[in-house]
Amino acid sequence: MVRPISYKGVLLLVFTLFFVFPIFSQTDKQKALETKRMRLREEINQINSLLSKERLERRSVLEQVEDIDQKIRVRRELIRVTNQQANILNKQLNQNIRNITNLRTELSQLKEDYAQMIKKSYKSKSQQSKLMFLLSSDNFFQAYKRLQYMKQYTSFRKEQGEQIQVKTIALQELNKELVVQRKEKEELARGNREEQKKLLGEKNTQQVLLTSIKKNEQQYKSQIDKKRREARALDRQIERLIREAIAESNKKAGNTRNTATFVLTPEAKIIASNFESNKGTLIWPVEKGVKSKGFGEYADPVYPGVKHFNNGVSLATEKGSRARAVFDGEVSAIIAIPGGNKAVQVRHGNYISTYYNLSKVYVKKGDIIKLKDELGEIFTSRSSGKTELKFFLYKNTSRLNPENWVYQM
Repeated sequence: MVRPISYKGVLLLVFTLFFVFPIFSQTDKQKALETKRMRLREEINQINSLLSKERLERRSVLEQVEDIDQKIRVRRELIRVTNQQANILNKQLNQNIRNITNLRTELSQLKEDYAQMIKKSYKSKSQQSKLMFLLSSDNFFQAYKRLQYMKQYTSFRKEQGEQIQVKTIALQELNKELVVQRKEKEELARGNREEQKKLLGEKNTQQVLLTSIKKNEQQYKSQIDKKRREARALDRQIERLIREAIAESNKKAGNTRNTATFVLTPEAKIIASNFESNKGTLIWPVEKGVKSKGFGEYADPVYPGVKHFNNGVSLATEKGSRARAVFDGEVSAIIAIPGGNKAVQVRHGNYISTYYNLSKVYVKKGDIIKLKDELGEIFTSRSSGKTELKFFLYKNTSRLNPENWVYQM
């Protein structure tokens, strides 16, 4: 037999919906922000690990500026997220303070009413007994009505007592929550003060490095020009090989006119559809690493007015790390850059992923590969100790932003 819900249970449920439900959405936001904050802290730890003092001393001044610029960007984001958390927590604190004030007022009124009711009940008992109250009825119907009234009065007294009990418990719980929230707020504020100090120190270090670079401006410009030439050469070769892969694939399909997009077989359509449906959830092309440079236009760390463009993303990782396939596919090309390192292109239907800056390659053209298959070892610079993979993503001949496709990039 199903037992009916008690008045006390209903009252507690109503209280929960009225006072607690409005902060559920804020709690969800708080959880999401806390996850992001932990991820940013882990990213900073990884950057610090990758930029050990020994490695940092071996890097050029320009590389040191870029590394510190990356740390500053991540730390600023960490401070921003922490501020958002503090703001949400502050709103919750204020709401709970208002709830506590309202509950105290309601509880005080309830206790006063209950005391008055008990006093009246006592006086009533002293004047006449319940039995005499019933026997003095004019008729049976009036006696019945009086009996019902007595039952309702007793029930009402019980309900008021339960209401006082429930609201007292609720008040205690809110006070406990308030203590916890205040501690959380203090911890966030303390953490943010520490991050602000670290950020200031990094900015000072960056300023010293920038000053030393500007003393030798010509050397800096020549380094930048060299990097730009290498990047343009790599972009041209990647796009040339994609066009060649399209032409070769379409020729096999009997279509020699279309040179801009892949003519897909039914199997290739399934792969492309699966790849597209995984947008935002693709694995990282390295098992462990941090994004050192994002996709698109970015300001020069020395001369902010000068803009650069990155067609992919750069991922800093540990020495000996290997590039891995972000999805099932077929190796469409192995790239060897004259005077540079190697790259592997993998075709996923009409999508192409490219993994550049490999010192060793473990696959060959035509190999069918699976998710997480190792493609090659990532090159580590002897001069700087830096291990960095450059990852590119295309749909046919159109560049895509990998940050929109790889999970939490």
